[in-house]
Amino acid sequence: MSFLETHATTVIAVRRGGTVAIAADGQVSMGDTVVKNTANKIQRLRGGSVLAGFAGSTADAVALVERFEAKLEEFGVLRRAAVELAKDWRTDRSMRALEALLLVADANETLLLSGNGDVIQPDDGIAAIGSGGGYARAAARALMAATDLSAREIAEQAMQIAAGICVYTNDQITIEEITT
Repeated sequence: MSFLETHATTVIAVRRGGTVAIAADGQVSMGDTVVKNTANKIQRLRGGSVLAGFAGSTADAVALVERFEAKLEEFGVLRRAAVELAKDWRTDRSMRALEALLLVADANETLLLSGNGDVIQPDDGIAAIGSGGGYARAAARALMAATDLSAREIAEQAMQIAAGICVYTNDQITIEEITT
């Protein structure tokens, strides 16, 4: 699955000033119908020290978050757990069919994971996934460059902008933060 094939949500991670914030909308769509407005697409892992946000098929995403959490327990380090999950996701026959993307973050780094074997750390501290991800990322980059807003405020405003553009994104936003 490529970034452009992922539909029906927006999740963004913004890192600034010792804080990382992950924000997600609450819309769940089936085809062209909204079936839920207040879904939570962000989970806290490892006692709250790791955040995971997901886009794509809900069942697939939840399965991936569970597998990622198991990798975190096994390896203890975010990057190593992400690489090991991406390897399994790409090579395991049953996992290859999973249609989702993950954003994971701890106090030190943010990573985007895909079934193509990607483990990407953004250059600018901003990563976004889902159908509204491009809009949210562009908005966050502009806000990062032109304001002194916090990571949380940038994530929230970027999500509001994406919700105004992407029909698969709503303004029922959940935000989780980790501060170093």
